[in-house]
Amino acid sequence: MSEKIEWVANRMPKSDDANLSVMSLDNIAKAQAFHRGFPQYTVTPLAKLDGMAKLLGLGGLYVKDESYRFGLNAFKVLGGSFAMARYIAEEMGKDVSEMTYDYLTSEQFRADFGQATFFTATDGNHGRGVAWAANKLHQKAVVHMPKGSTQTRFDNIAKEGAKVTIEDVNYDDCVRMAAAEAAETEHGVVVQDTAWDGYEKIPSWIMQGYGTMAAEAAEQLRALEVTRPTHVFVQAGVGSLASAMVGYFANLFPTCPPKFVIMEASAADCLYQGAMAADGAPRIVGGDLQTIMAGLACGEPNTIGWDILRNHADAFASCPDWVSAKGMRMLAAPVKGDPAVTSGESGAVGMGVISSIMTEPVYAEFREQLGLDKNSHVLLFSTEGDTDPDRYKQVVWGGAWAE
Repeated sequence: MSEKIEWVANRMPKSDDANLSVMSLDNIAKAQAFHRGFPQYTVTPLAKLDGMAKLLGLGGLYVKDESYRFGLNAFKVLGGSFAMARYIAEEMGKDVSEMTYDYLTSEQFRADFGQATFFTATDGNHGRGVAWAANKLHQKAVVHMPKGSTQTRFDNIAKEGAKVTIEDVNYDDCVRMAAAEAAETEHGVVVQDTAWDGYEKIPSWIMQGYGTMAAEAAEQLRALEVTRPTHVFVQAGVGSLASAMVGYFANLFPTCPPKFVIMEASAADCLYQGAMAADGAPRIVGGDLQTIMAGLACGEPNTIGWDILRNHADAFASCPDWVSAKGMRMLAAPVKGDPAVTSGESGAVGMGVISSIMTEPVYAEFREQLGLDKNSHVLLFSTEGDTDPDRYKQVVWGGAWAE
């Protein structure tokens, strides 16, 4: 094995936890109601991997499969679309419950509101979601992608009618570029899932949009007679998705939350670095952030998300690329009788981590720290399908990025 998964238990001092309320059950109910109004809405599958759970020595293993989300092959559209609706509602002095799909796509709405331009930076999935939602709601979108972005992901955004570029800078610099352009544009607004001082409202709305996925998963687990998962493994770039999932389940089970494990690409492990420092302050990772997990290649934490994670996460893991590649292959060809899941580079890291923890002696201490055993019911989120089909085939068929 080239590099191993590095992990650290959360020993950070707690804050006053003021941001947990962002993911309140009431807020997530509003997001769910909004998403259900889209004609394209369906609940994405929860794959129940009984054979894999038995093989790994777990009581249950469940994978939320976001490759089916709105036909876009990734979960990100949940955040961008709800943030747009909340932004428009606020601009119009209305409640988001009035921002139905039918109204937002009507001639009356065009007369009432007109058009805004939504700016964003993306490795692919978030930008595609923003472009798709802008297209559906007859708004404008401008999308900047970091260097190394693939042509397939560029094309998927462009075909939604957005103005899209690939820049010669990293993701975090693309965020700054989008924010600067939005500030200079009439009716321009930046829709980014990372928060910084002075930019907290829209990222919090994006996180609430992601909550639809967590709420669906909780309902699906209950239907399987799993009252609550004992462990939730969730991947992180800036930490918006991770803190949204952690925040939702911490609010859903306030007296007995699951154990939360946050996983990052080792090339962009800003949350892990913050947890290692253990003083409660966020850390930034710079450079090109080269990893196959393009959706996790972010070096600067979302400040709202960081606050939720420092209070509620149990452990942080820094994962080399082979971990994700292993997870992709295992989900594509699972134990006989289990459903296959098409999971992309940023979606499969949880499968790679849980299988490594449960089967490799080098991670025995990590396994014991988390209390993982035959009574554990583990929830994973496969946040994207084969959003880069060529690379997906390289990994799953060609065996690239093996241990």
